[in-house]
Amino acid sequence: MTDVSSPYTTLPLWPKAYAASGASATLKLLNEDFTVTELPLQLPSGAGEHIWLDVEKNGANTAFVAQQLAAAAGVQEWDVGYAGLKDRYAITRQWFSIYLPKGETPDLTQLQHPEFKVLSQSRHVKKLRPGDLQGNRFRIVLRDVVGDRAAIEANLQAVASQGVPNYFGAQRFGHEGGNVEQGRAMLAREIRVRNPKKKGIYLSAVRSFVFNEVLALRIQQGLWGQALPGDVLDAAGRPTGPLWGRGRVSSSEQAQALENGVAARHAALCEGMEHAGLDQERRALVASPGELSWDWPQADQLVLSFSLPAGNYATSVLNEILHTTEPERHTEGEPSAAVE
Repeated sequence: MTDVSSPYTTLPLWPKAYAASGASATLKLLNEDFTVTELPLQLPSGAGEHIWLDVEKNGANTAFVAQQLAAAAGVQEWDVGYAGLKDRYAITRQWFSIYLPKGETPDLTQLQHPEFKVLSQSRHVKKLRPGDLQGNRFRIVLRDVVGDRAAIEANLQAVASQGVPNYFGAQRFGHEGGNVEQGRAMLAREIRVRNPKKKGIYLSAVRSFVFNEVLALRIQQGLWGQALPGDVLDAAGRPTGPLWGRGRVSSSEQAQALENGVAARHAALCEGMEHAGLDQERRALVASPGELSWDWPQADQLVLSFSLPAGNYATSVLNEILHTTEPERHTEGEPSAAVE
């Protein structure tokens, strides 16, 4: 666990649920090695003040595409909505919305851009907002796989049957975890953050860090896959952990003692989040990839396919199977399988 006497300048090596396979592979050597398809909550109805666009992008991040769509439609950036951030170094498919209540509807399927294309468009009654998605479907090609295939397969079987720790991914915390330290400094009023978007990013990083610490402690104590006395279960019957904020944690007994113990070790963060106006929420401790399948097209190449609910990270699945490295171009804090 993290020593709170030192600044939060580096992320801990949070423990895994299963024994390391000892294998390694290259992730995202090519954009097409990482494909993501958004699973929407609903499809456009065909009428309304918003245009919904089904967009496929290749090598662009979500915010950039939103800027380009706003310019093409002649609107402000805040008139463009989307449900979640998607990877830049990948081929991803997701929905965008544009508020265009009046005038002629532009045909954005004719928009020409080397990094994205609009596959279809239709009108709808509401704007897309963060979190307006069921989840995402992934197809991941891992290249240059080195290690014991039997050990990899054993971990894949464990993941398929028992799920993975529902950690927030490293990308949530910024480059080398820097968002956590910035968040701590902001909550301690050592720095002043005026930009609302940055403030939200720092608060999210701090909150996610404390959740990961609770999950990590349960794994360290040999409690992975177990429900504790006093656990709060989600609709699927899975134990949950705290997303810190105002009010008491809703757990009790042993679960509450564990959560409050972590909060005490990170008292400055938790008290700061309470004063920042965040309310207590819960998040499942287990992520369960749906329809997980895999194939070995070559001896050193592994292809994974699975879906995850909104808010879960593909990196949490990969981390339990083998160690991955990405080309240097991906080390700049780009969103990576951040399913929001």
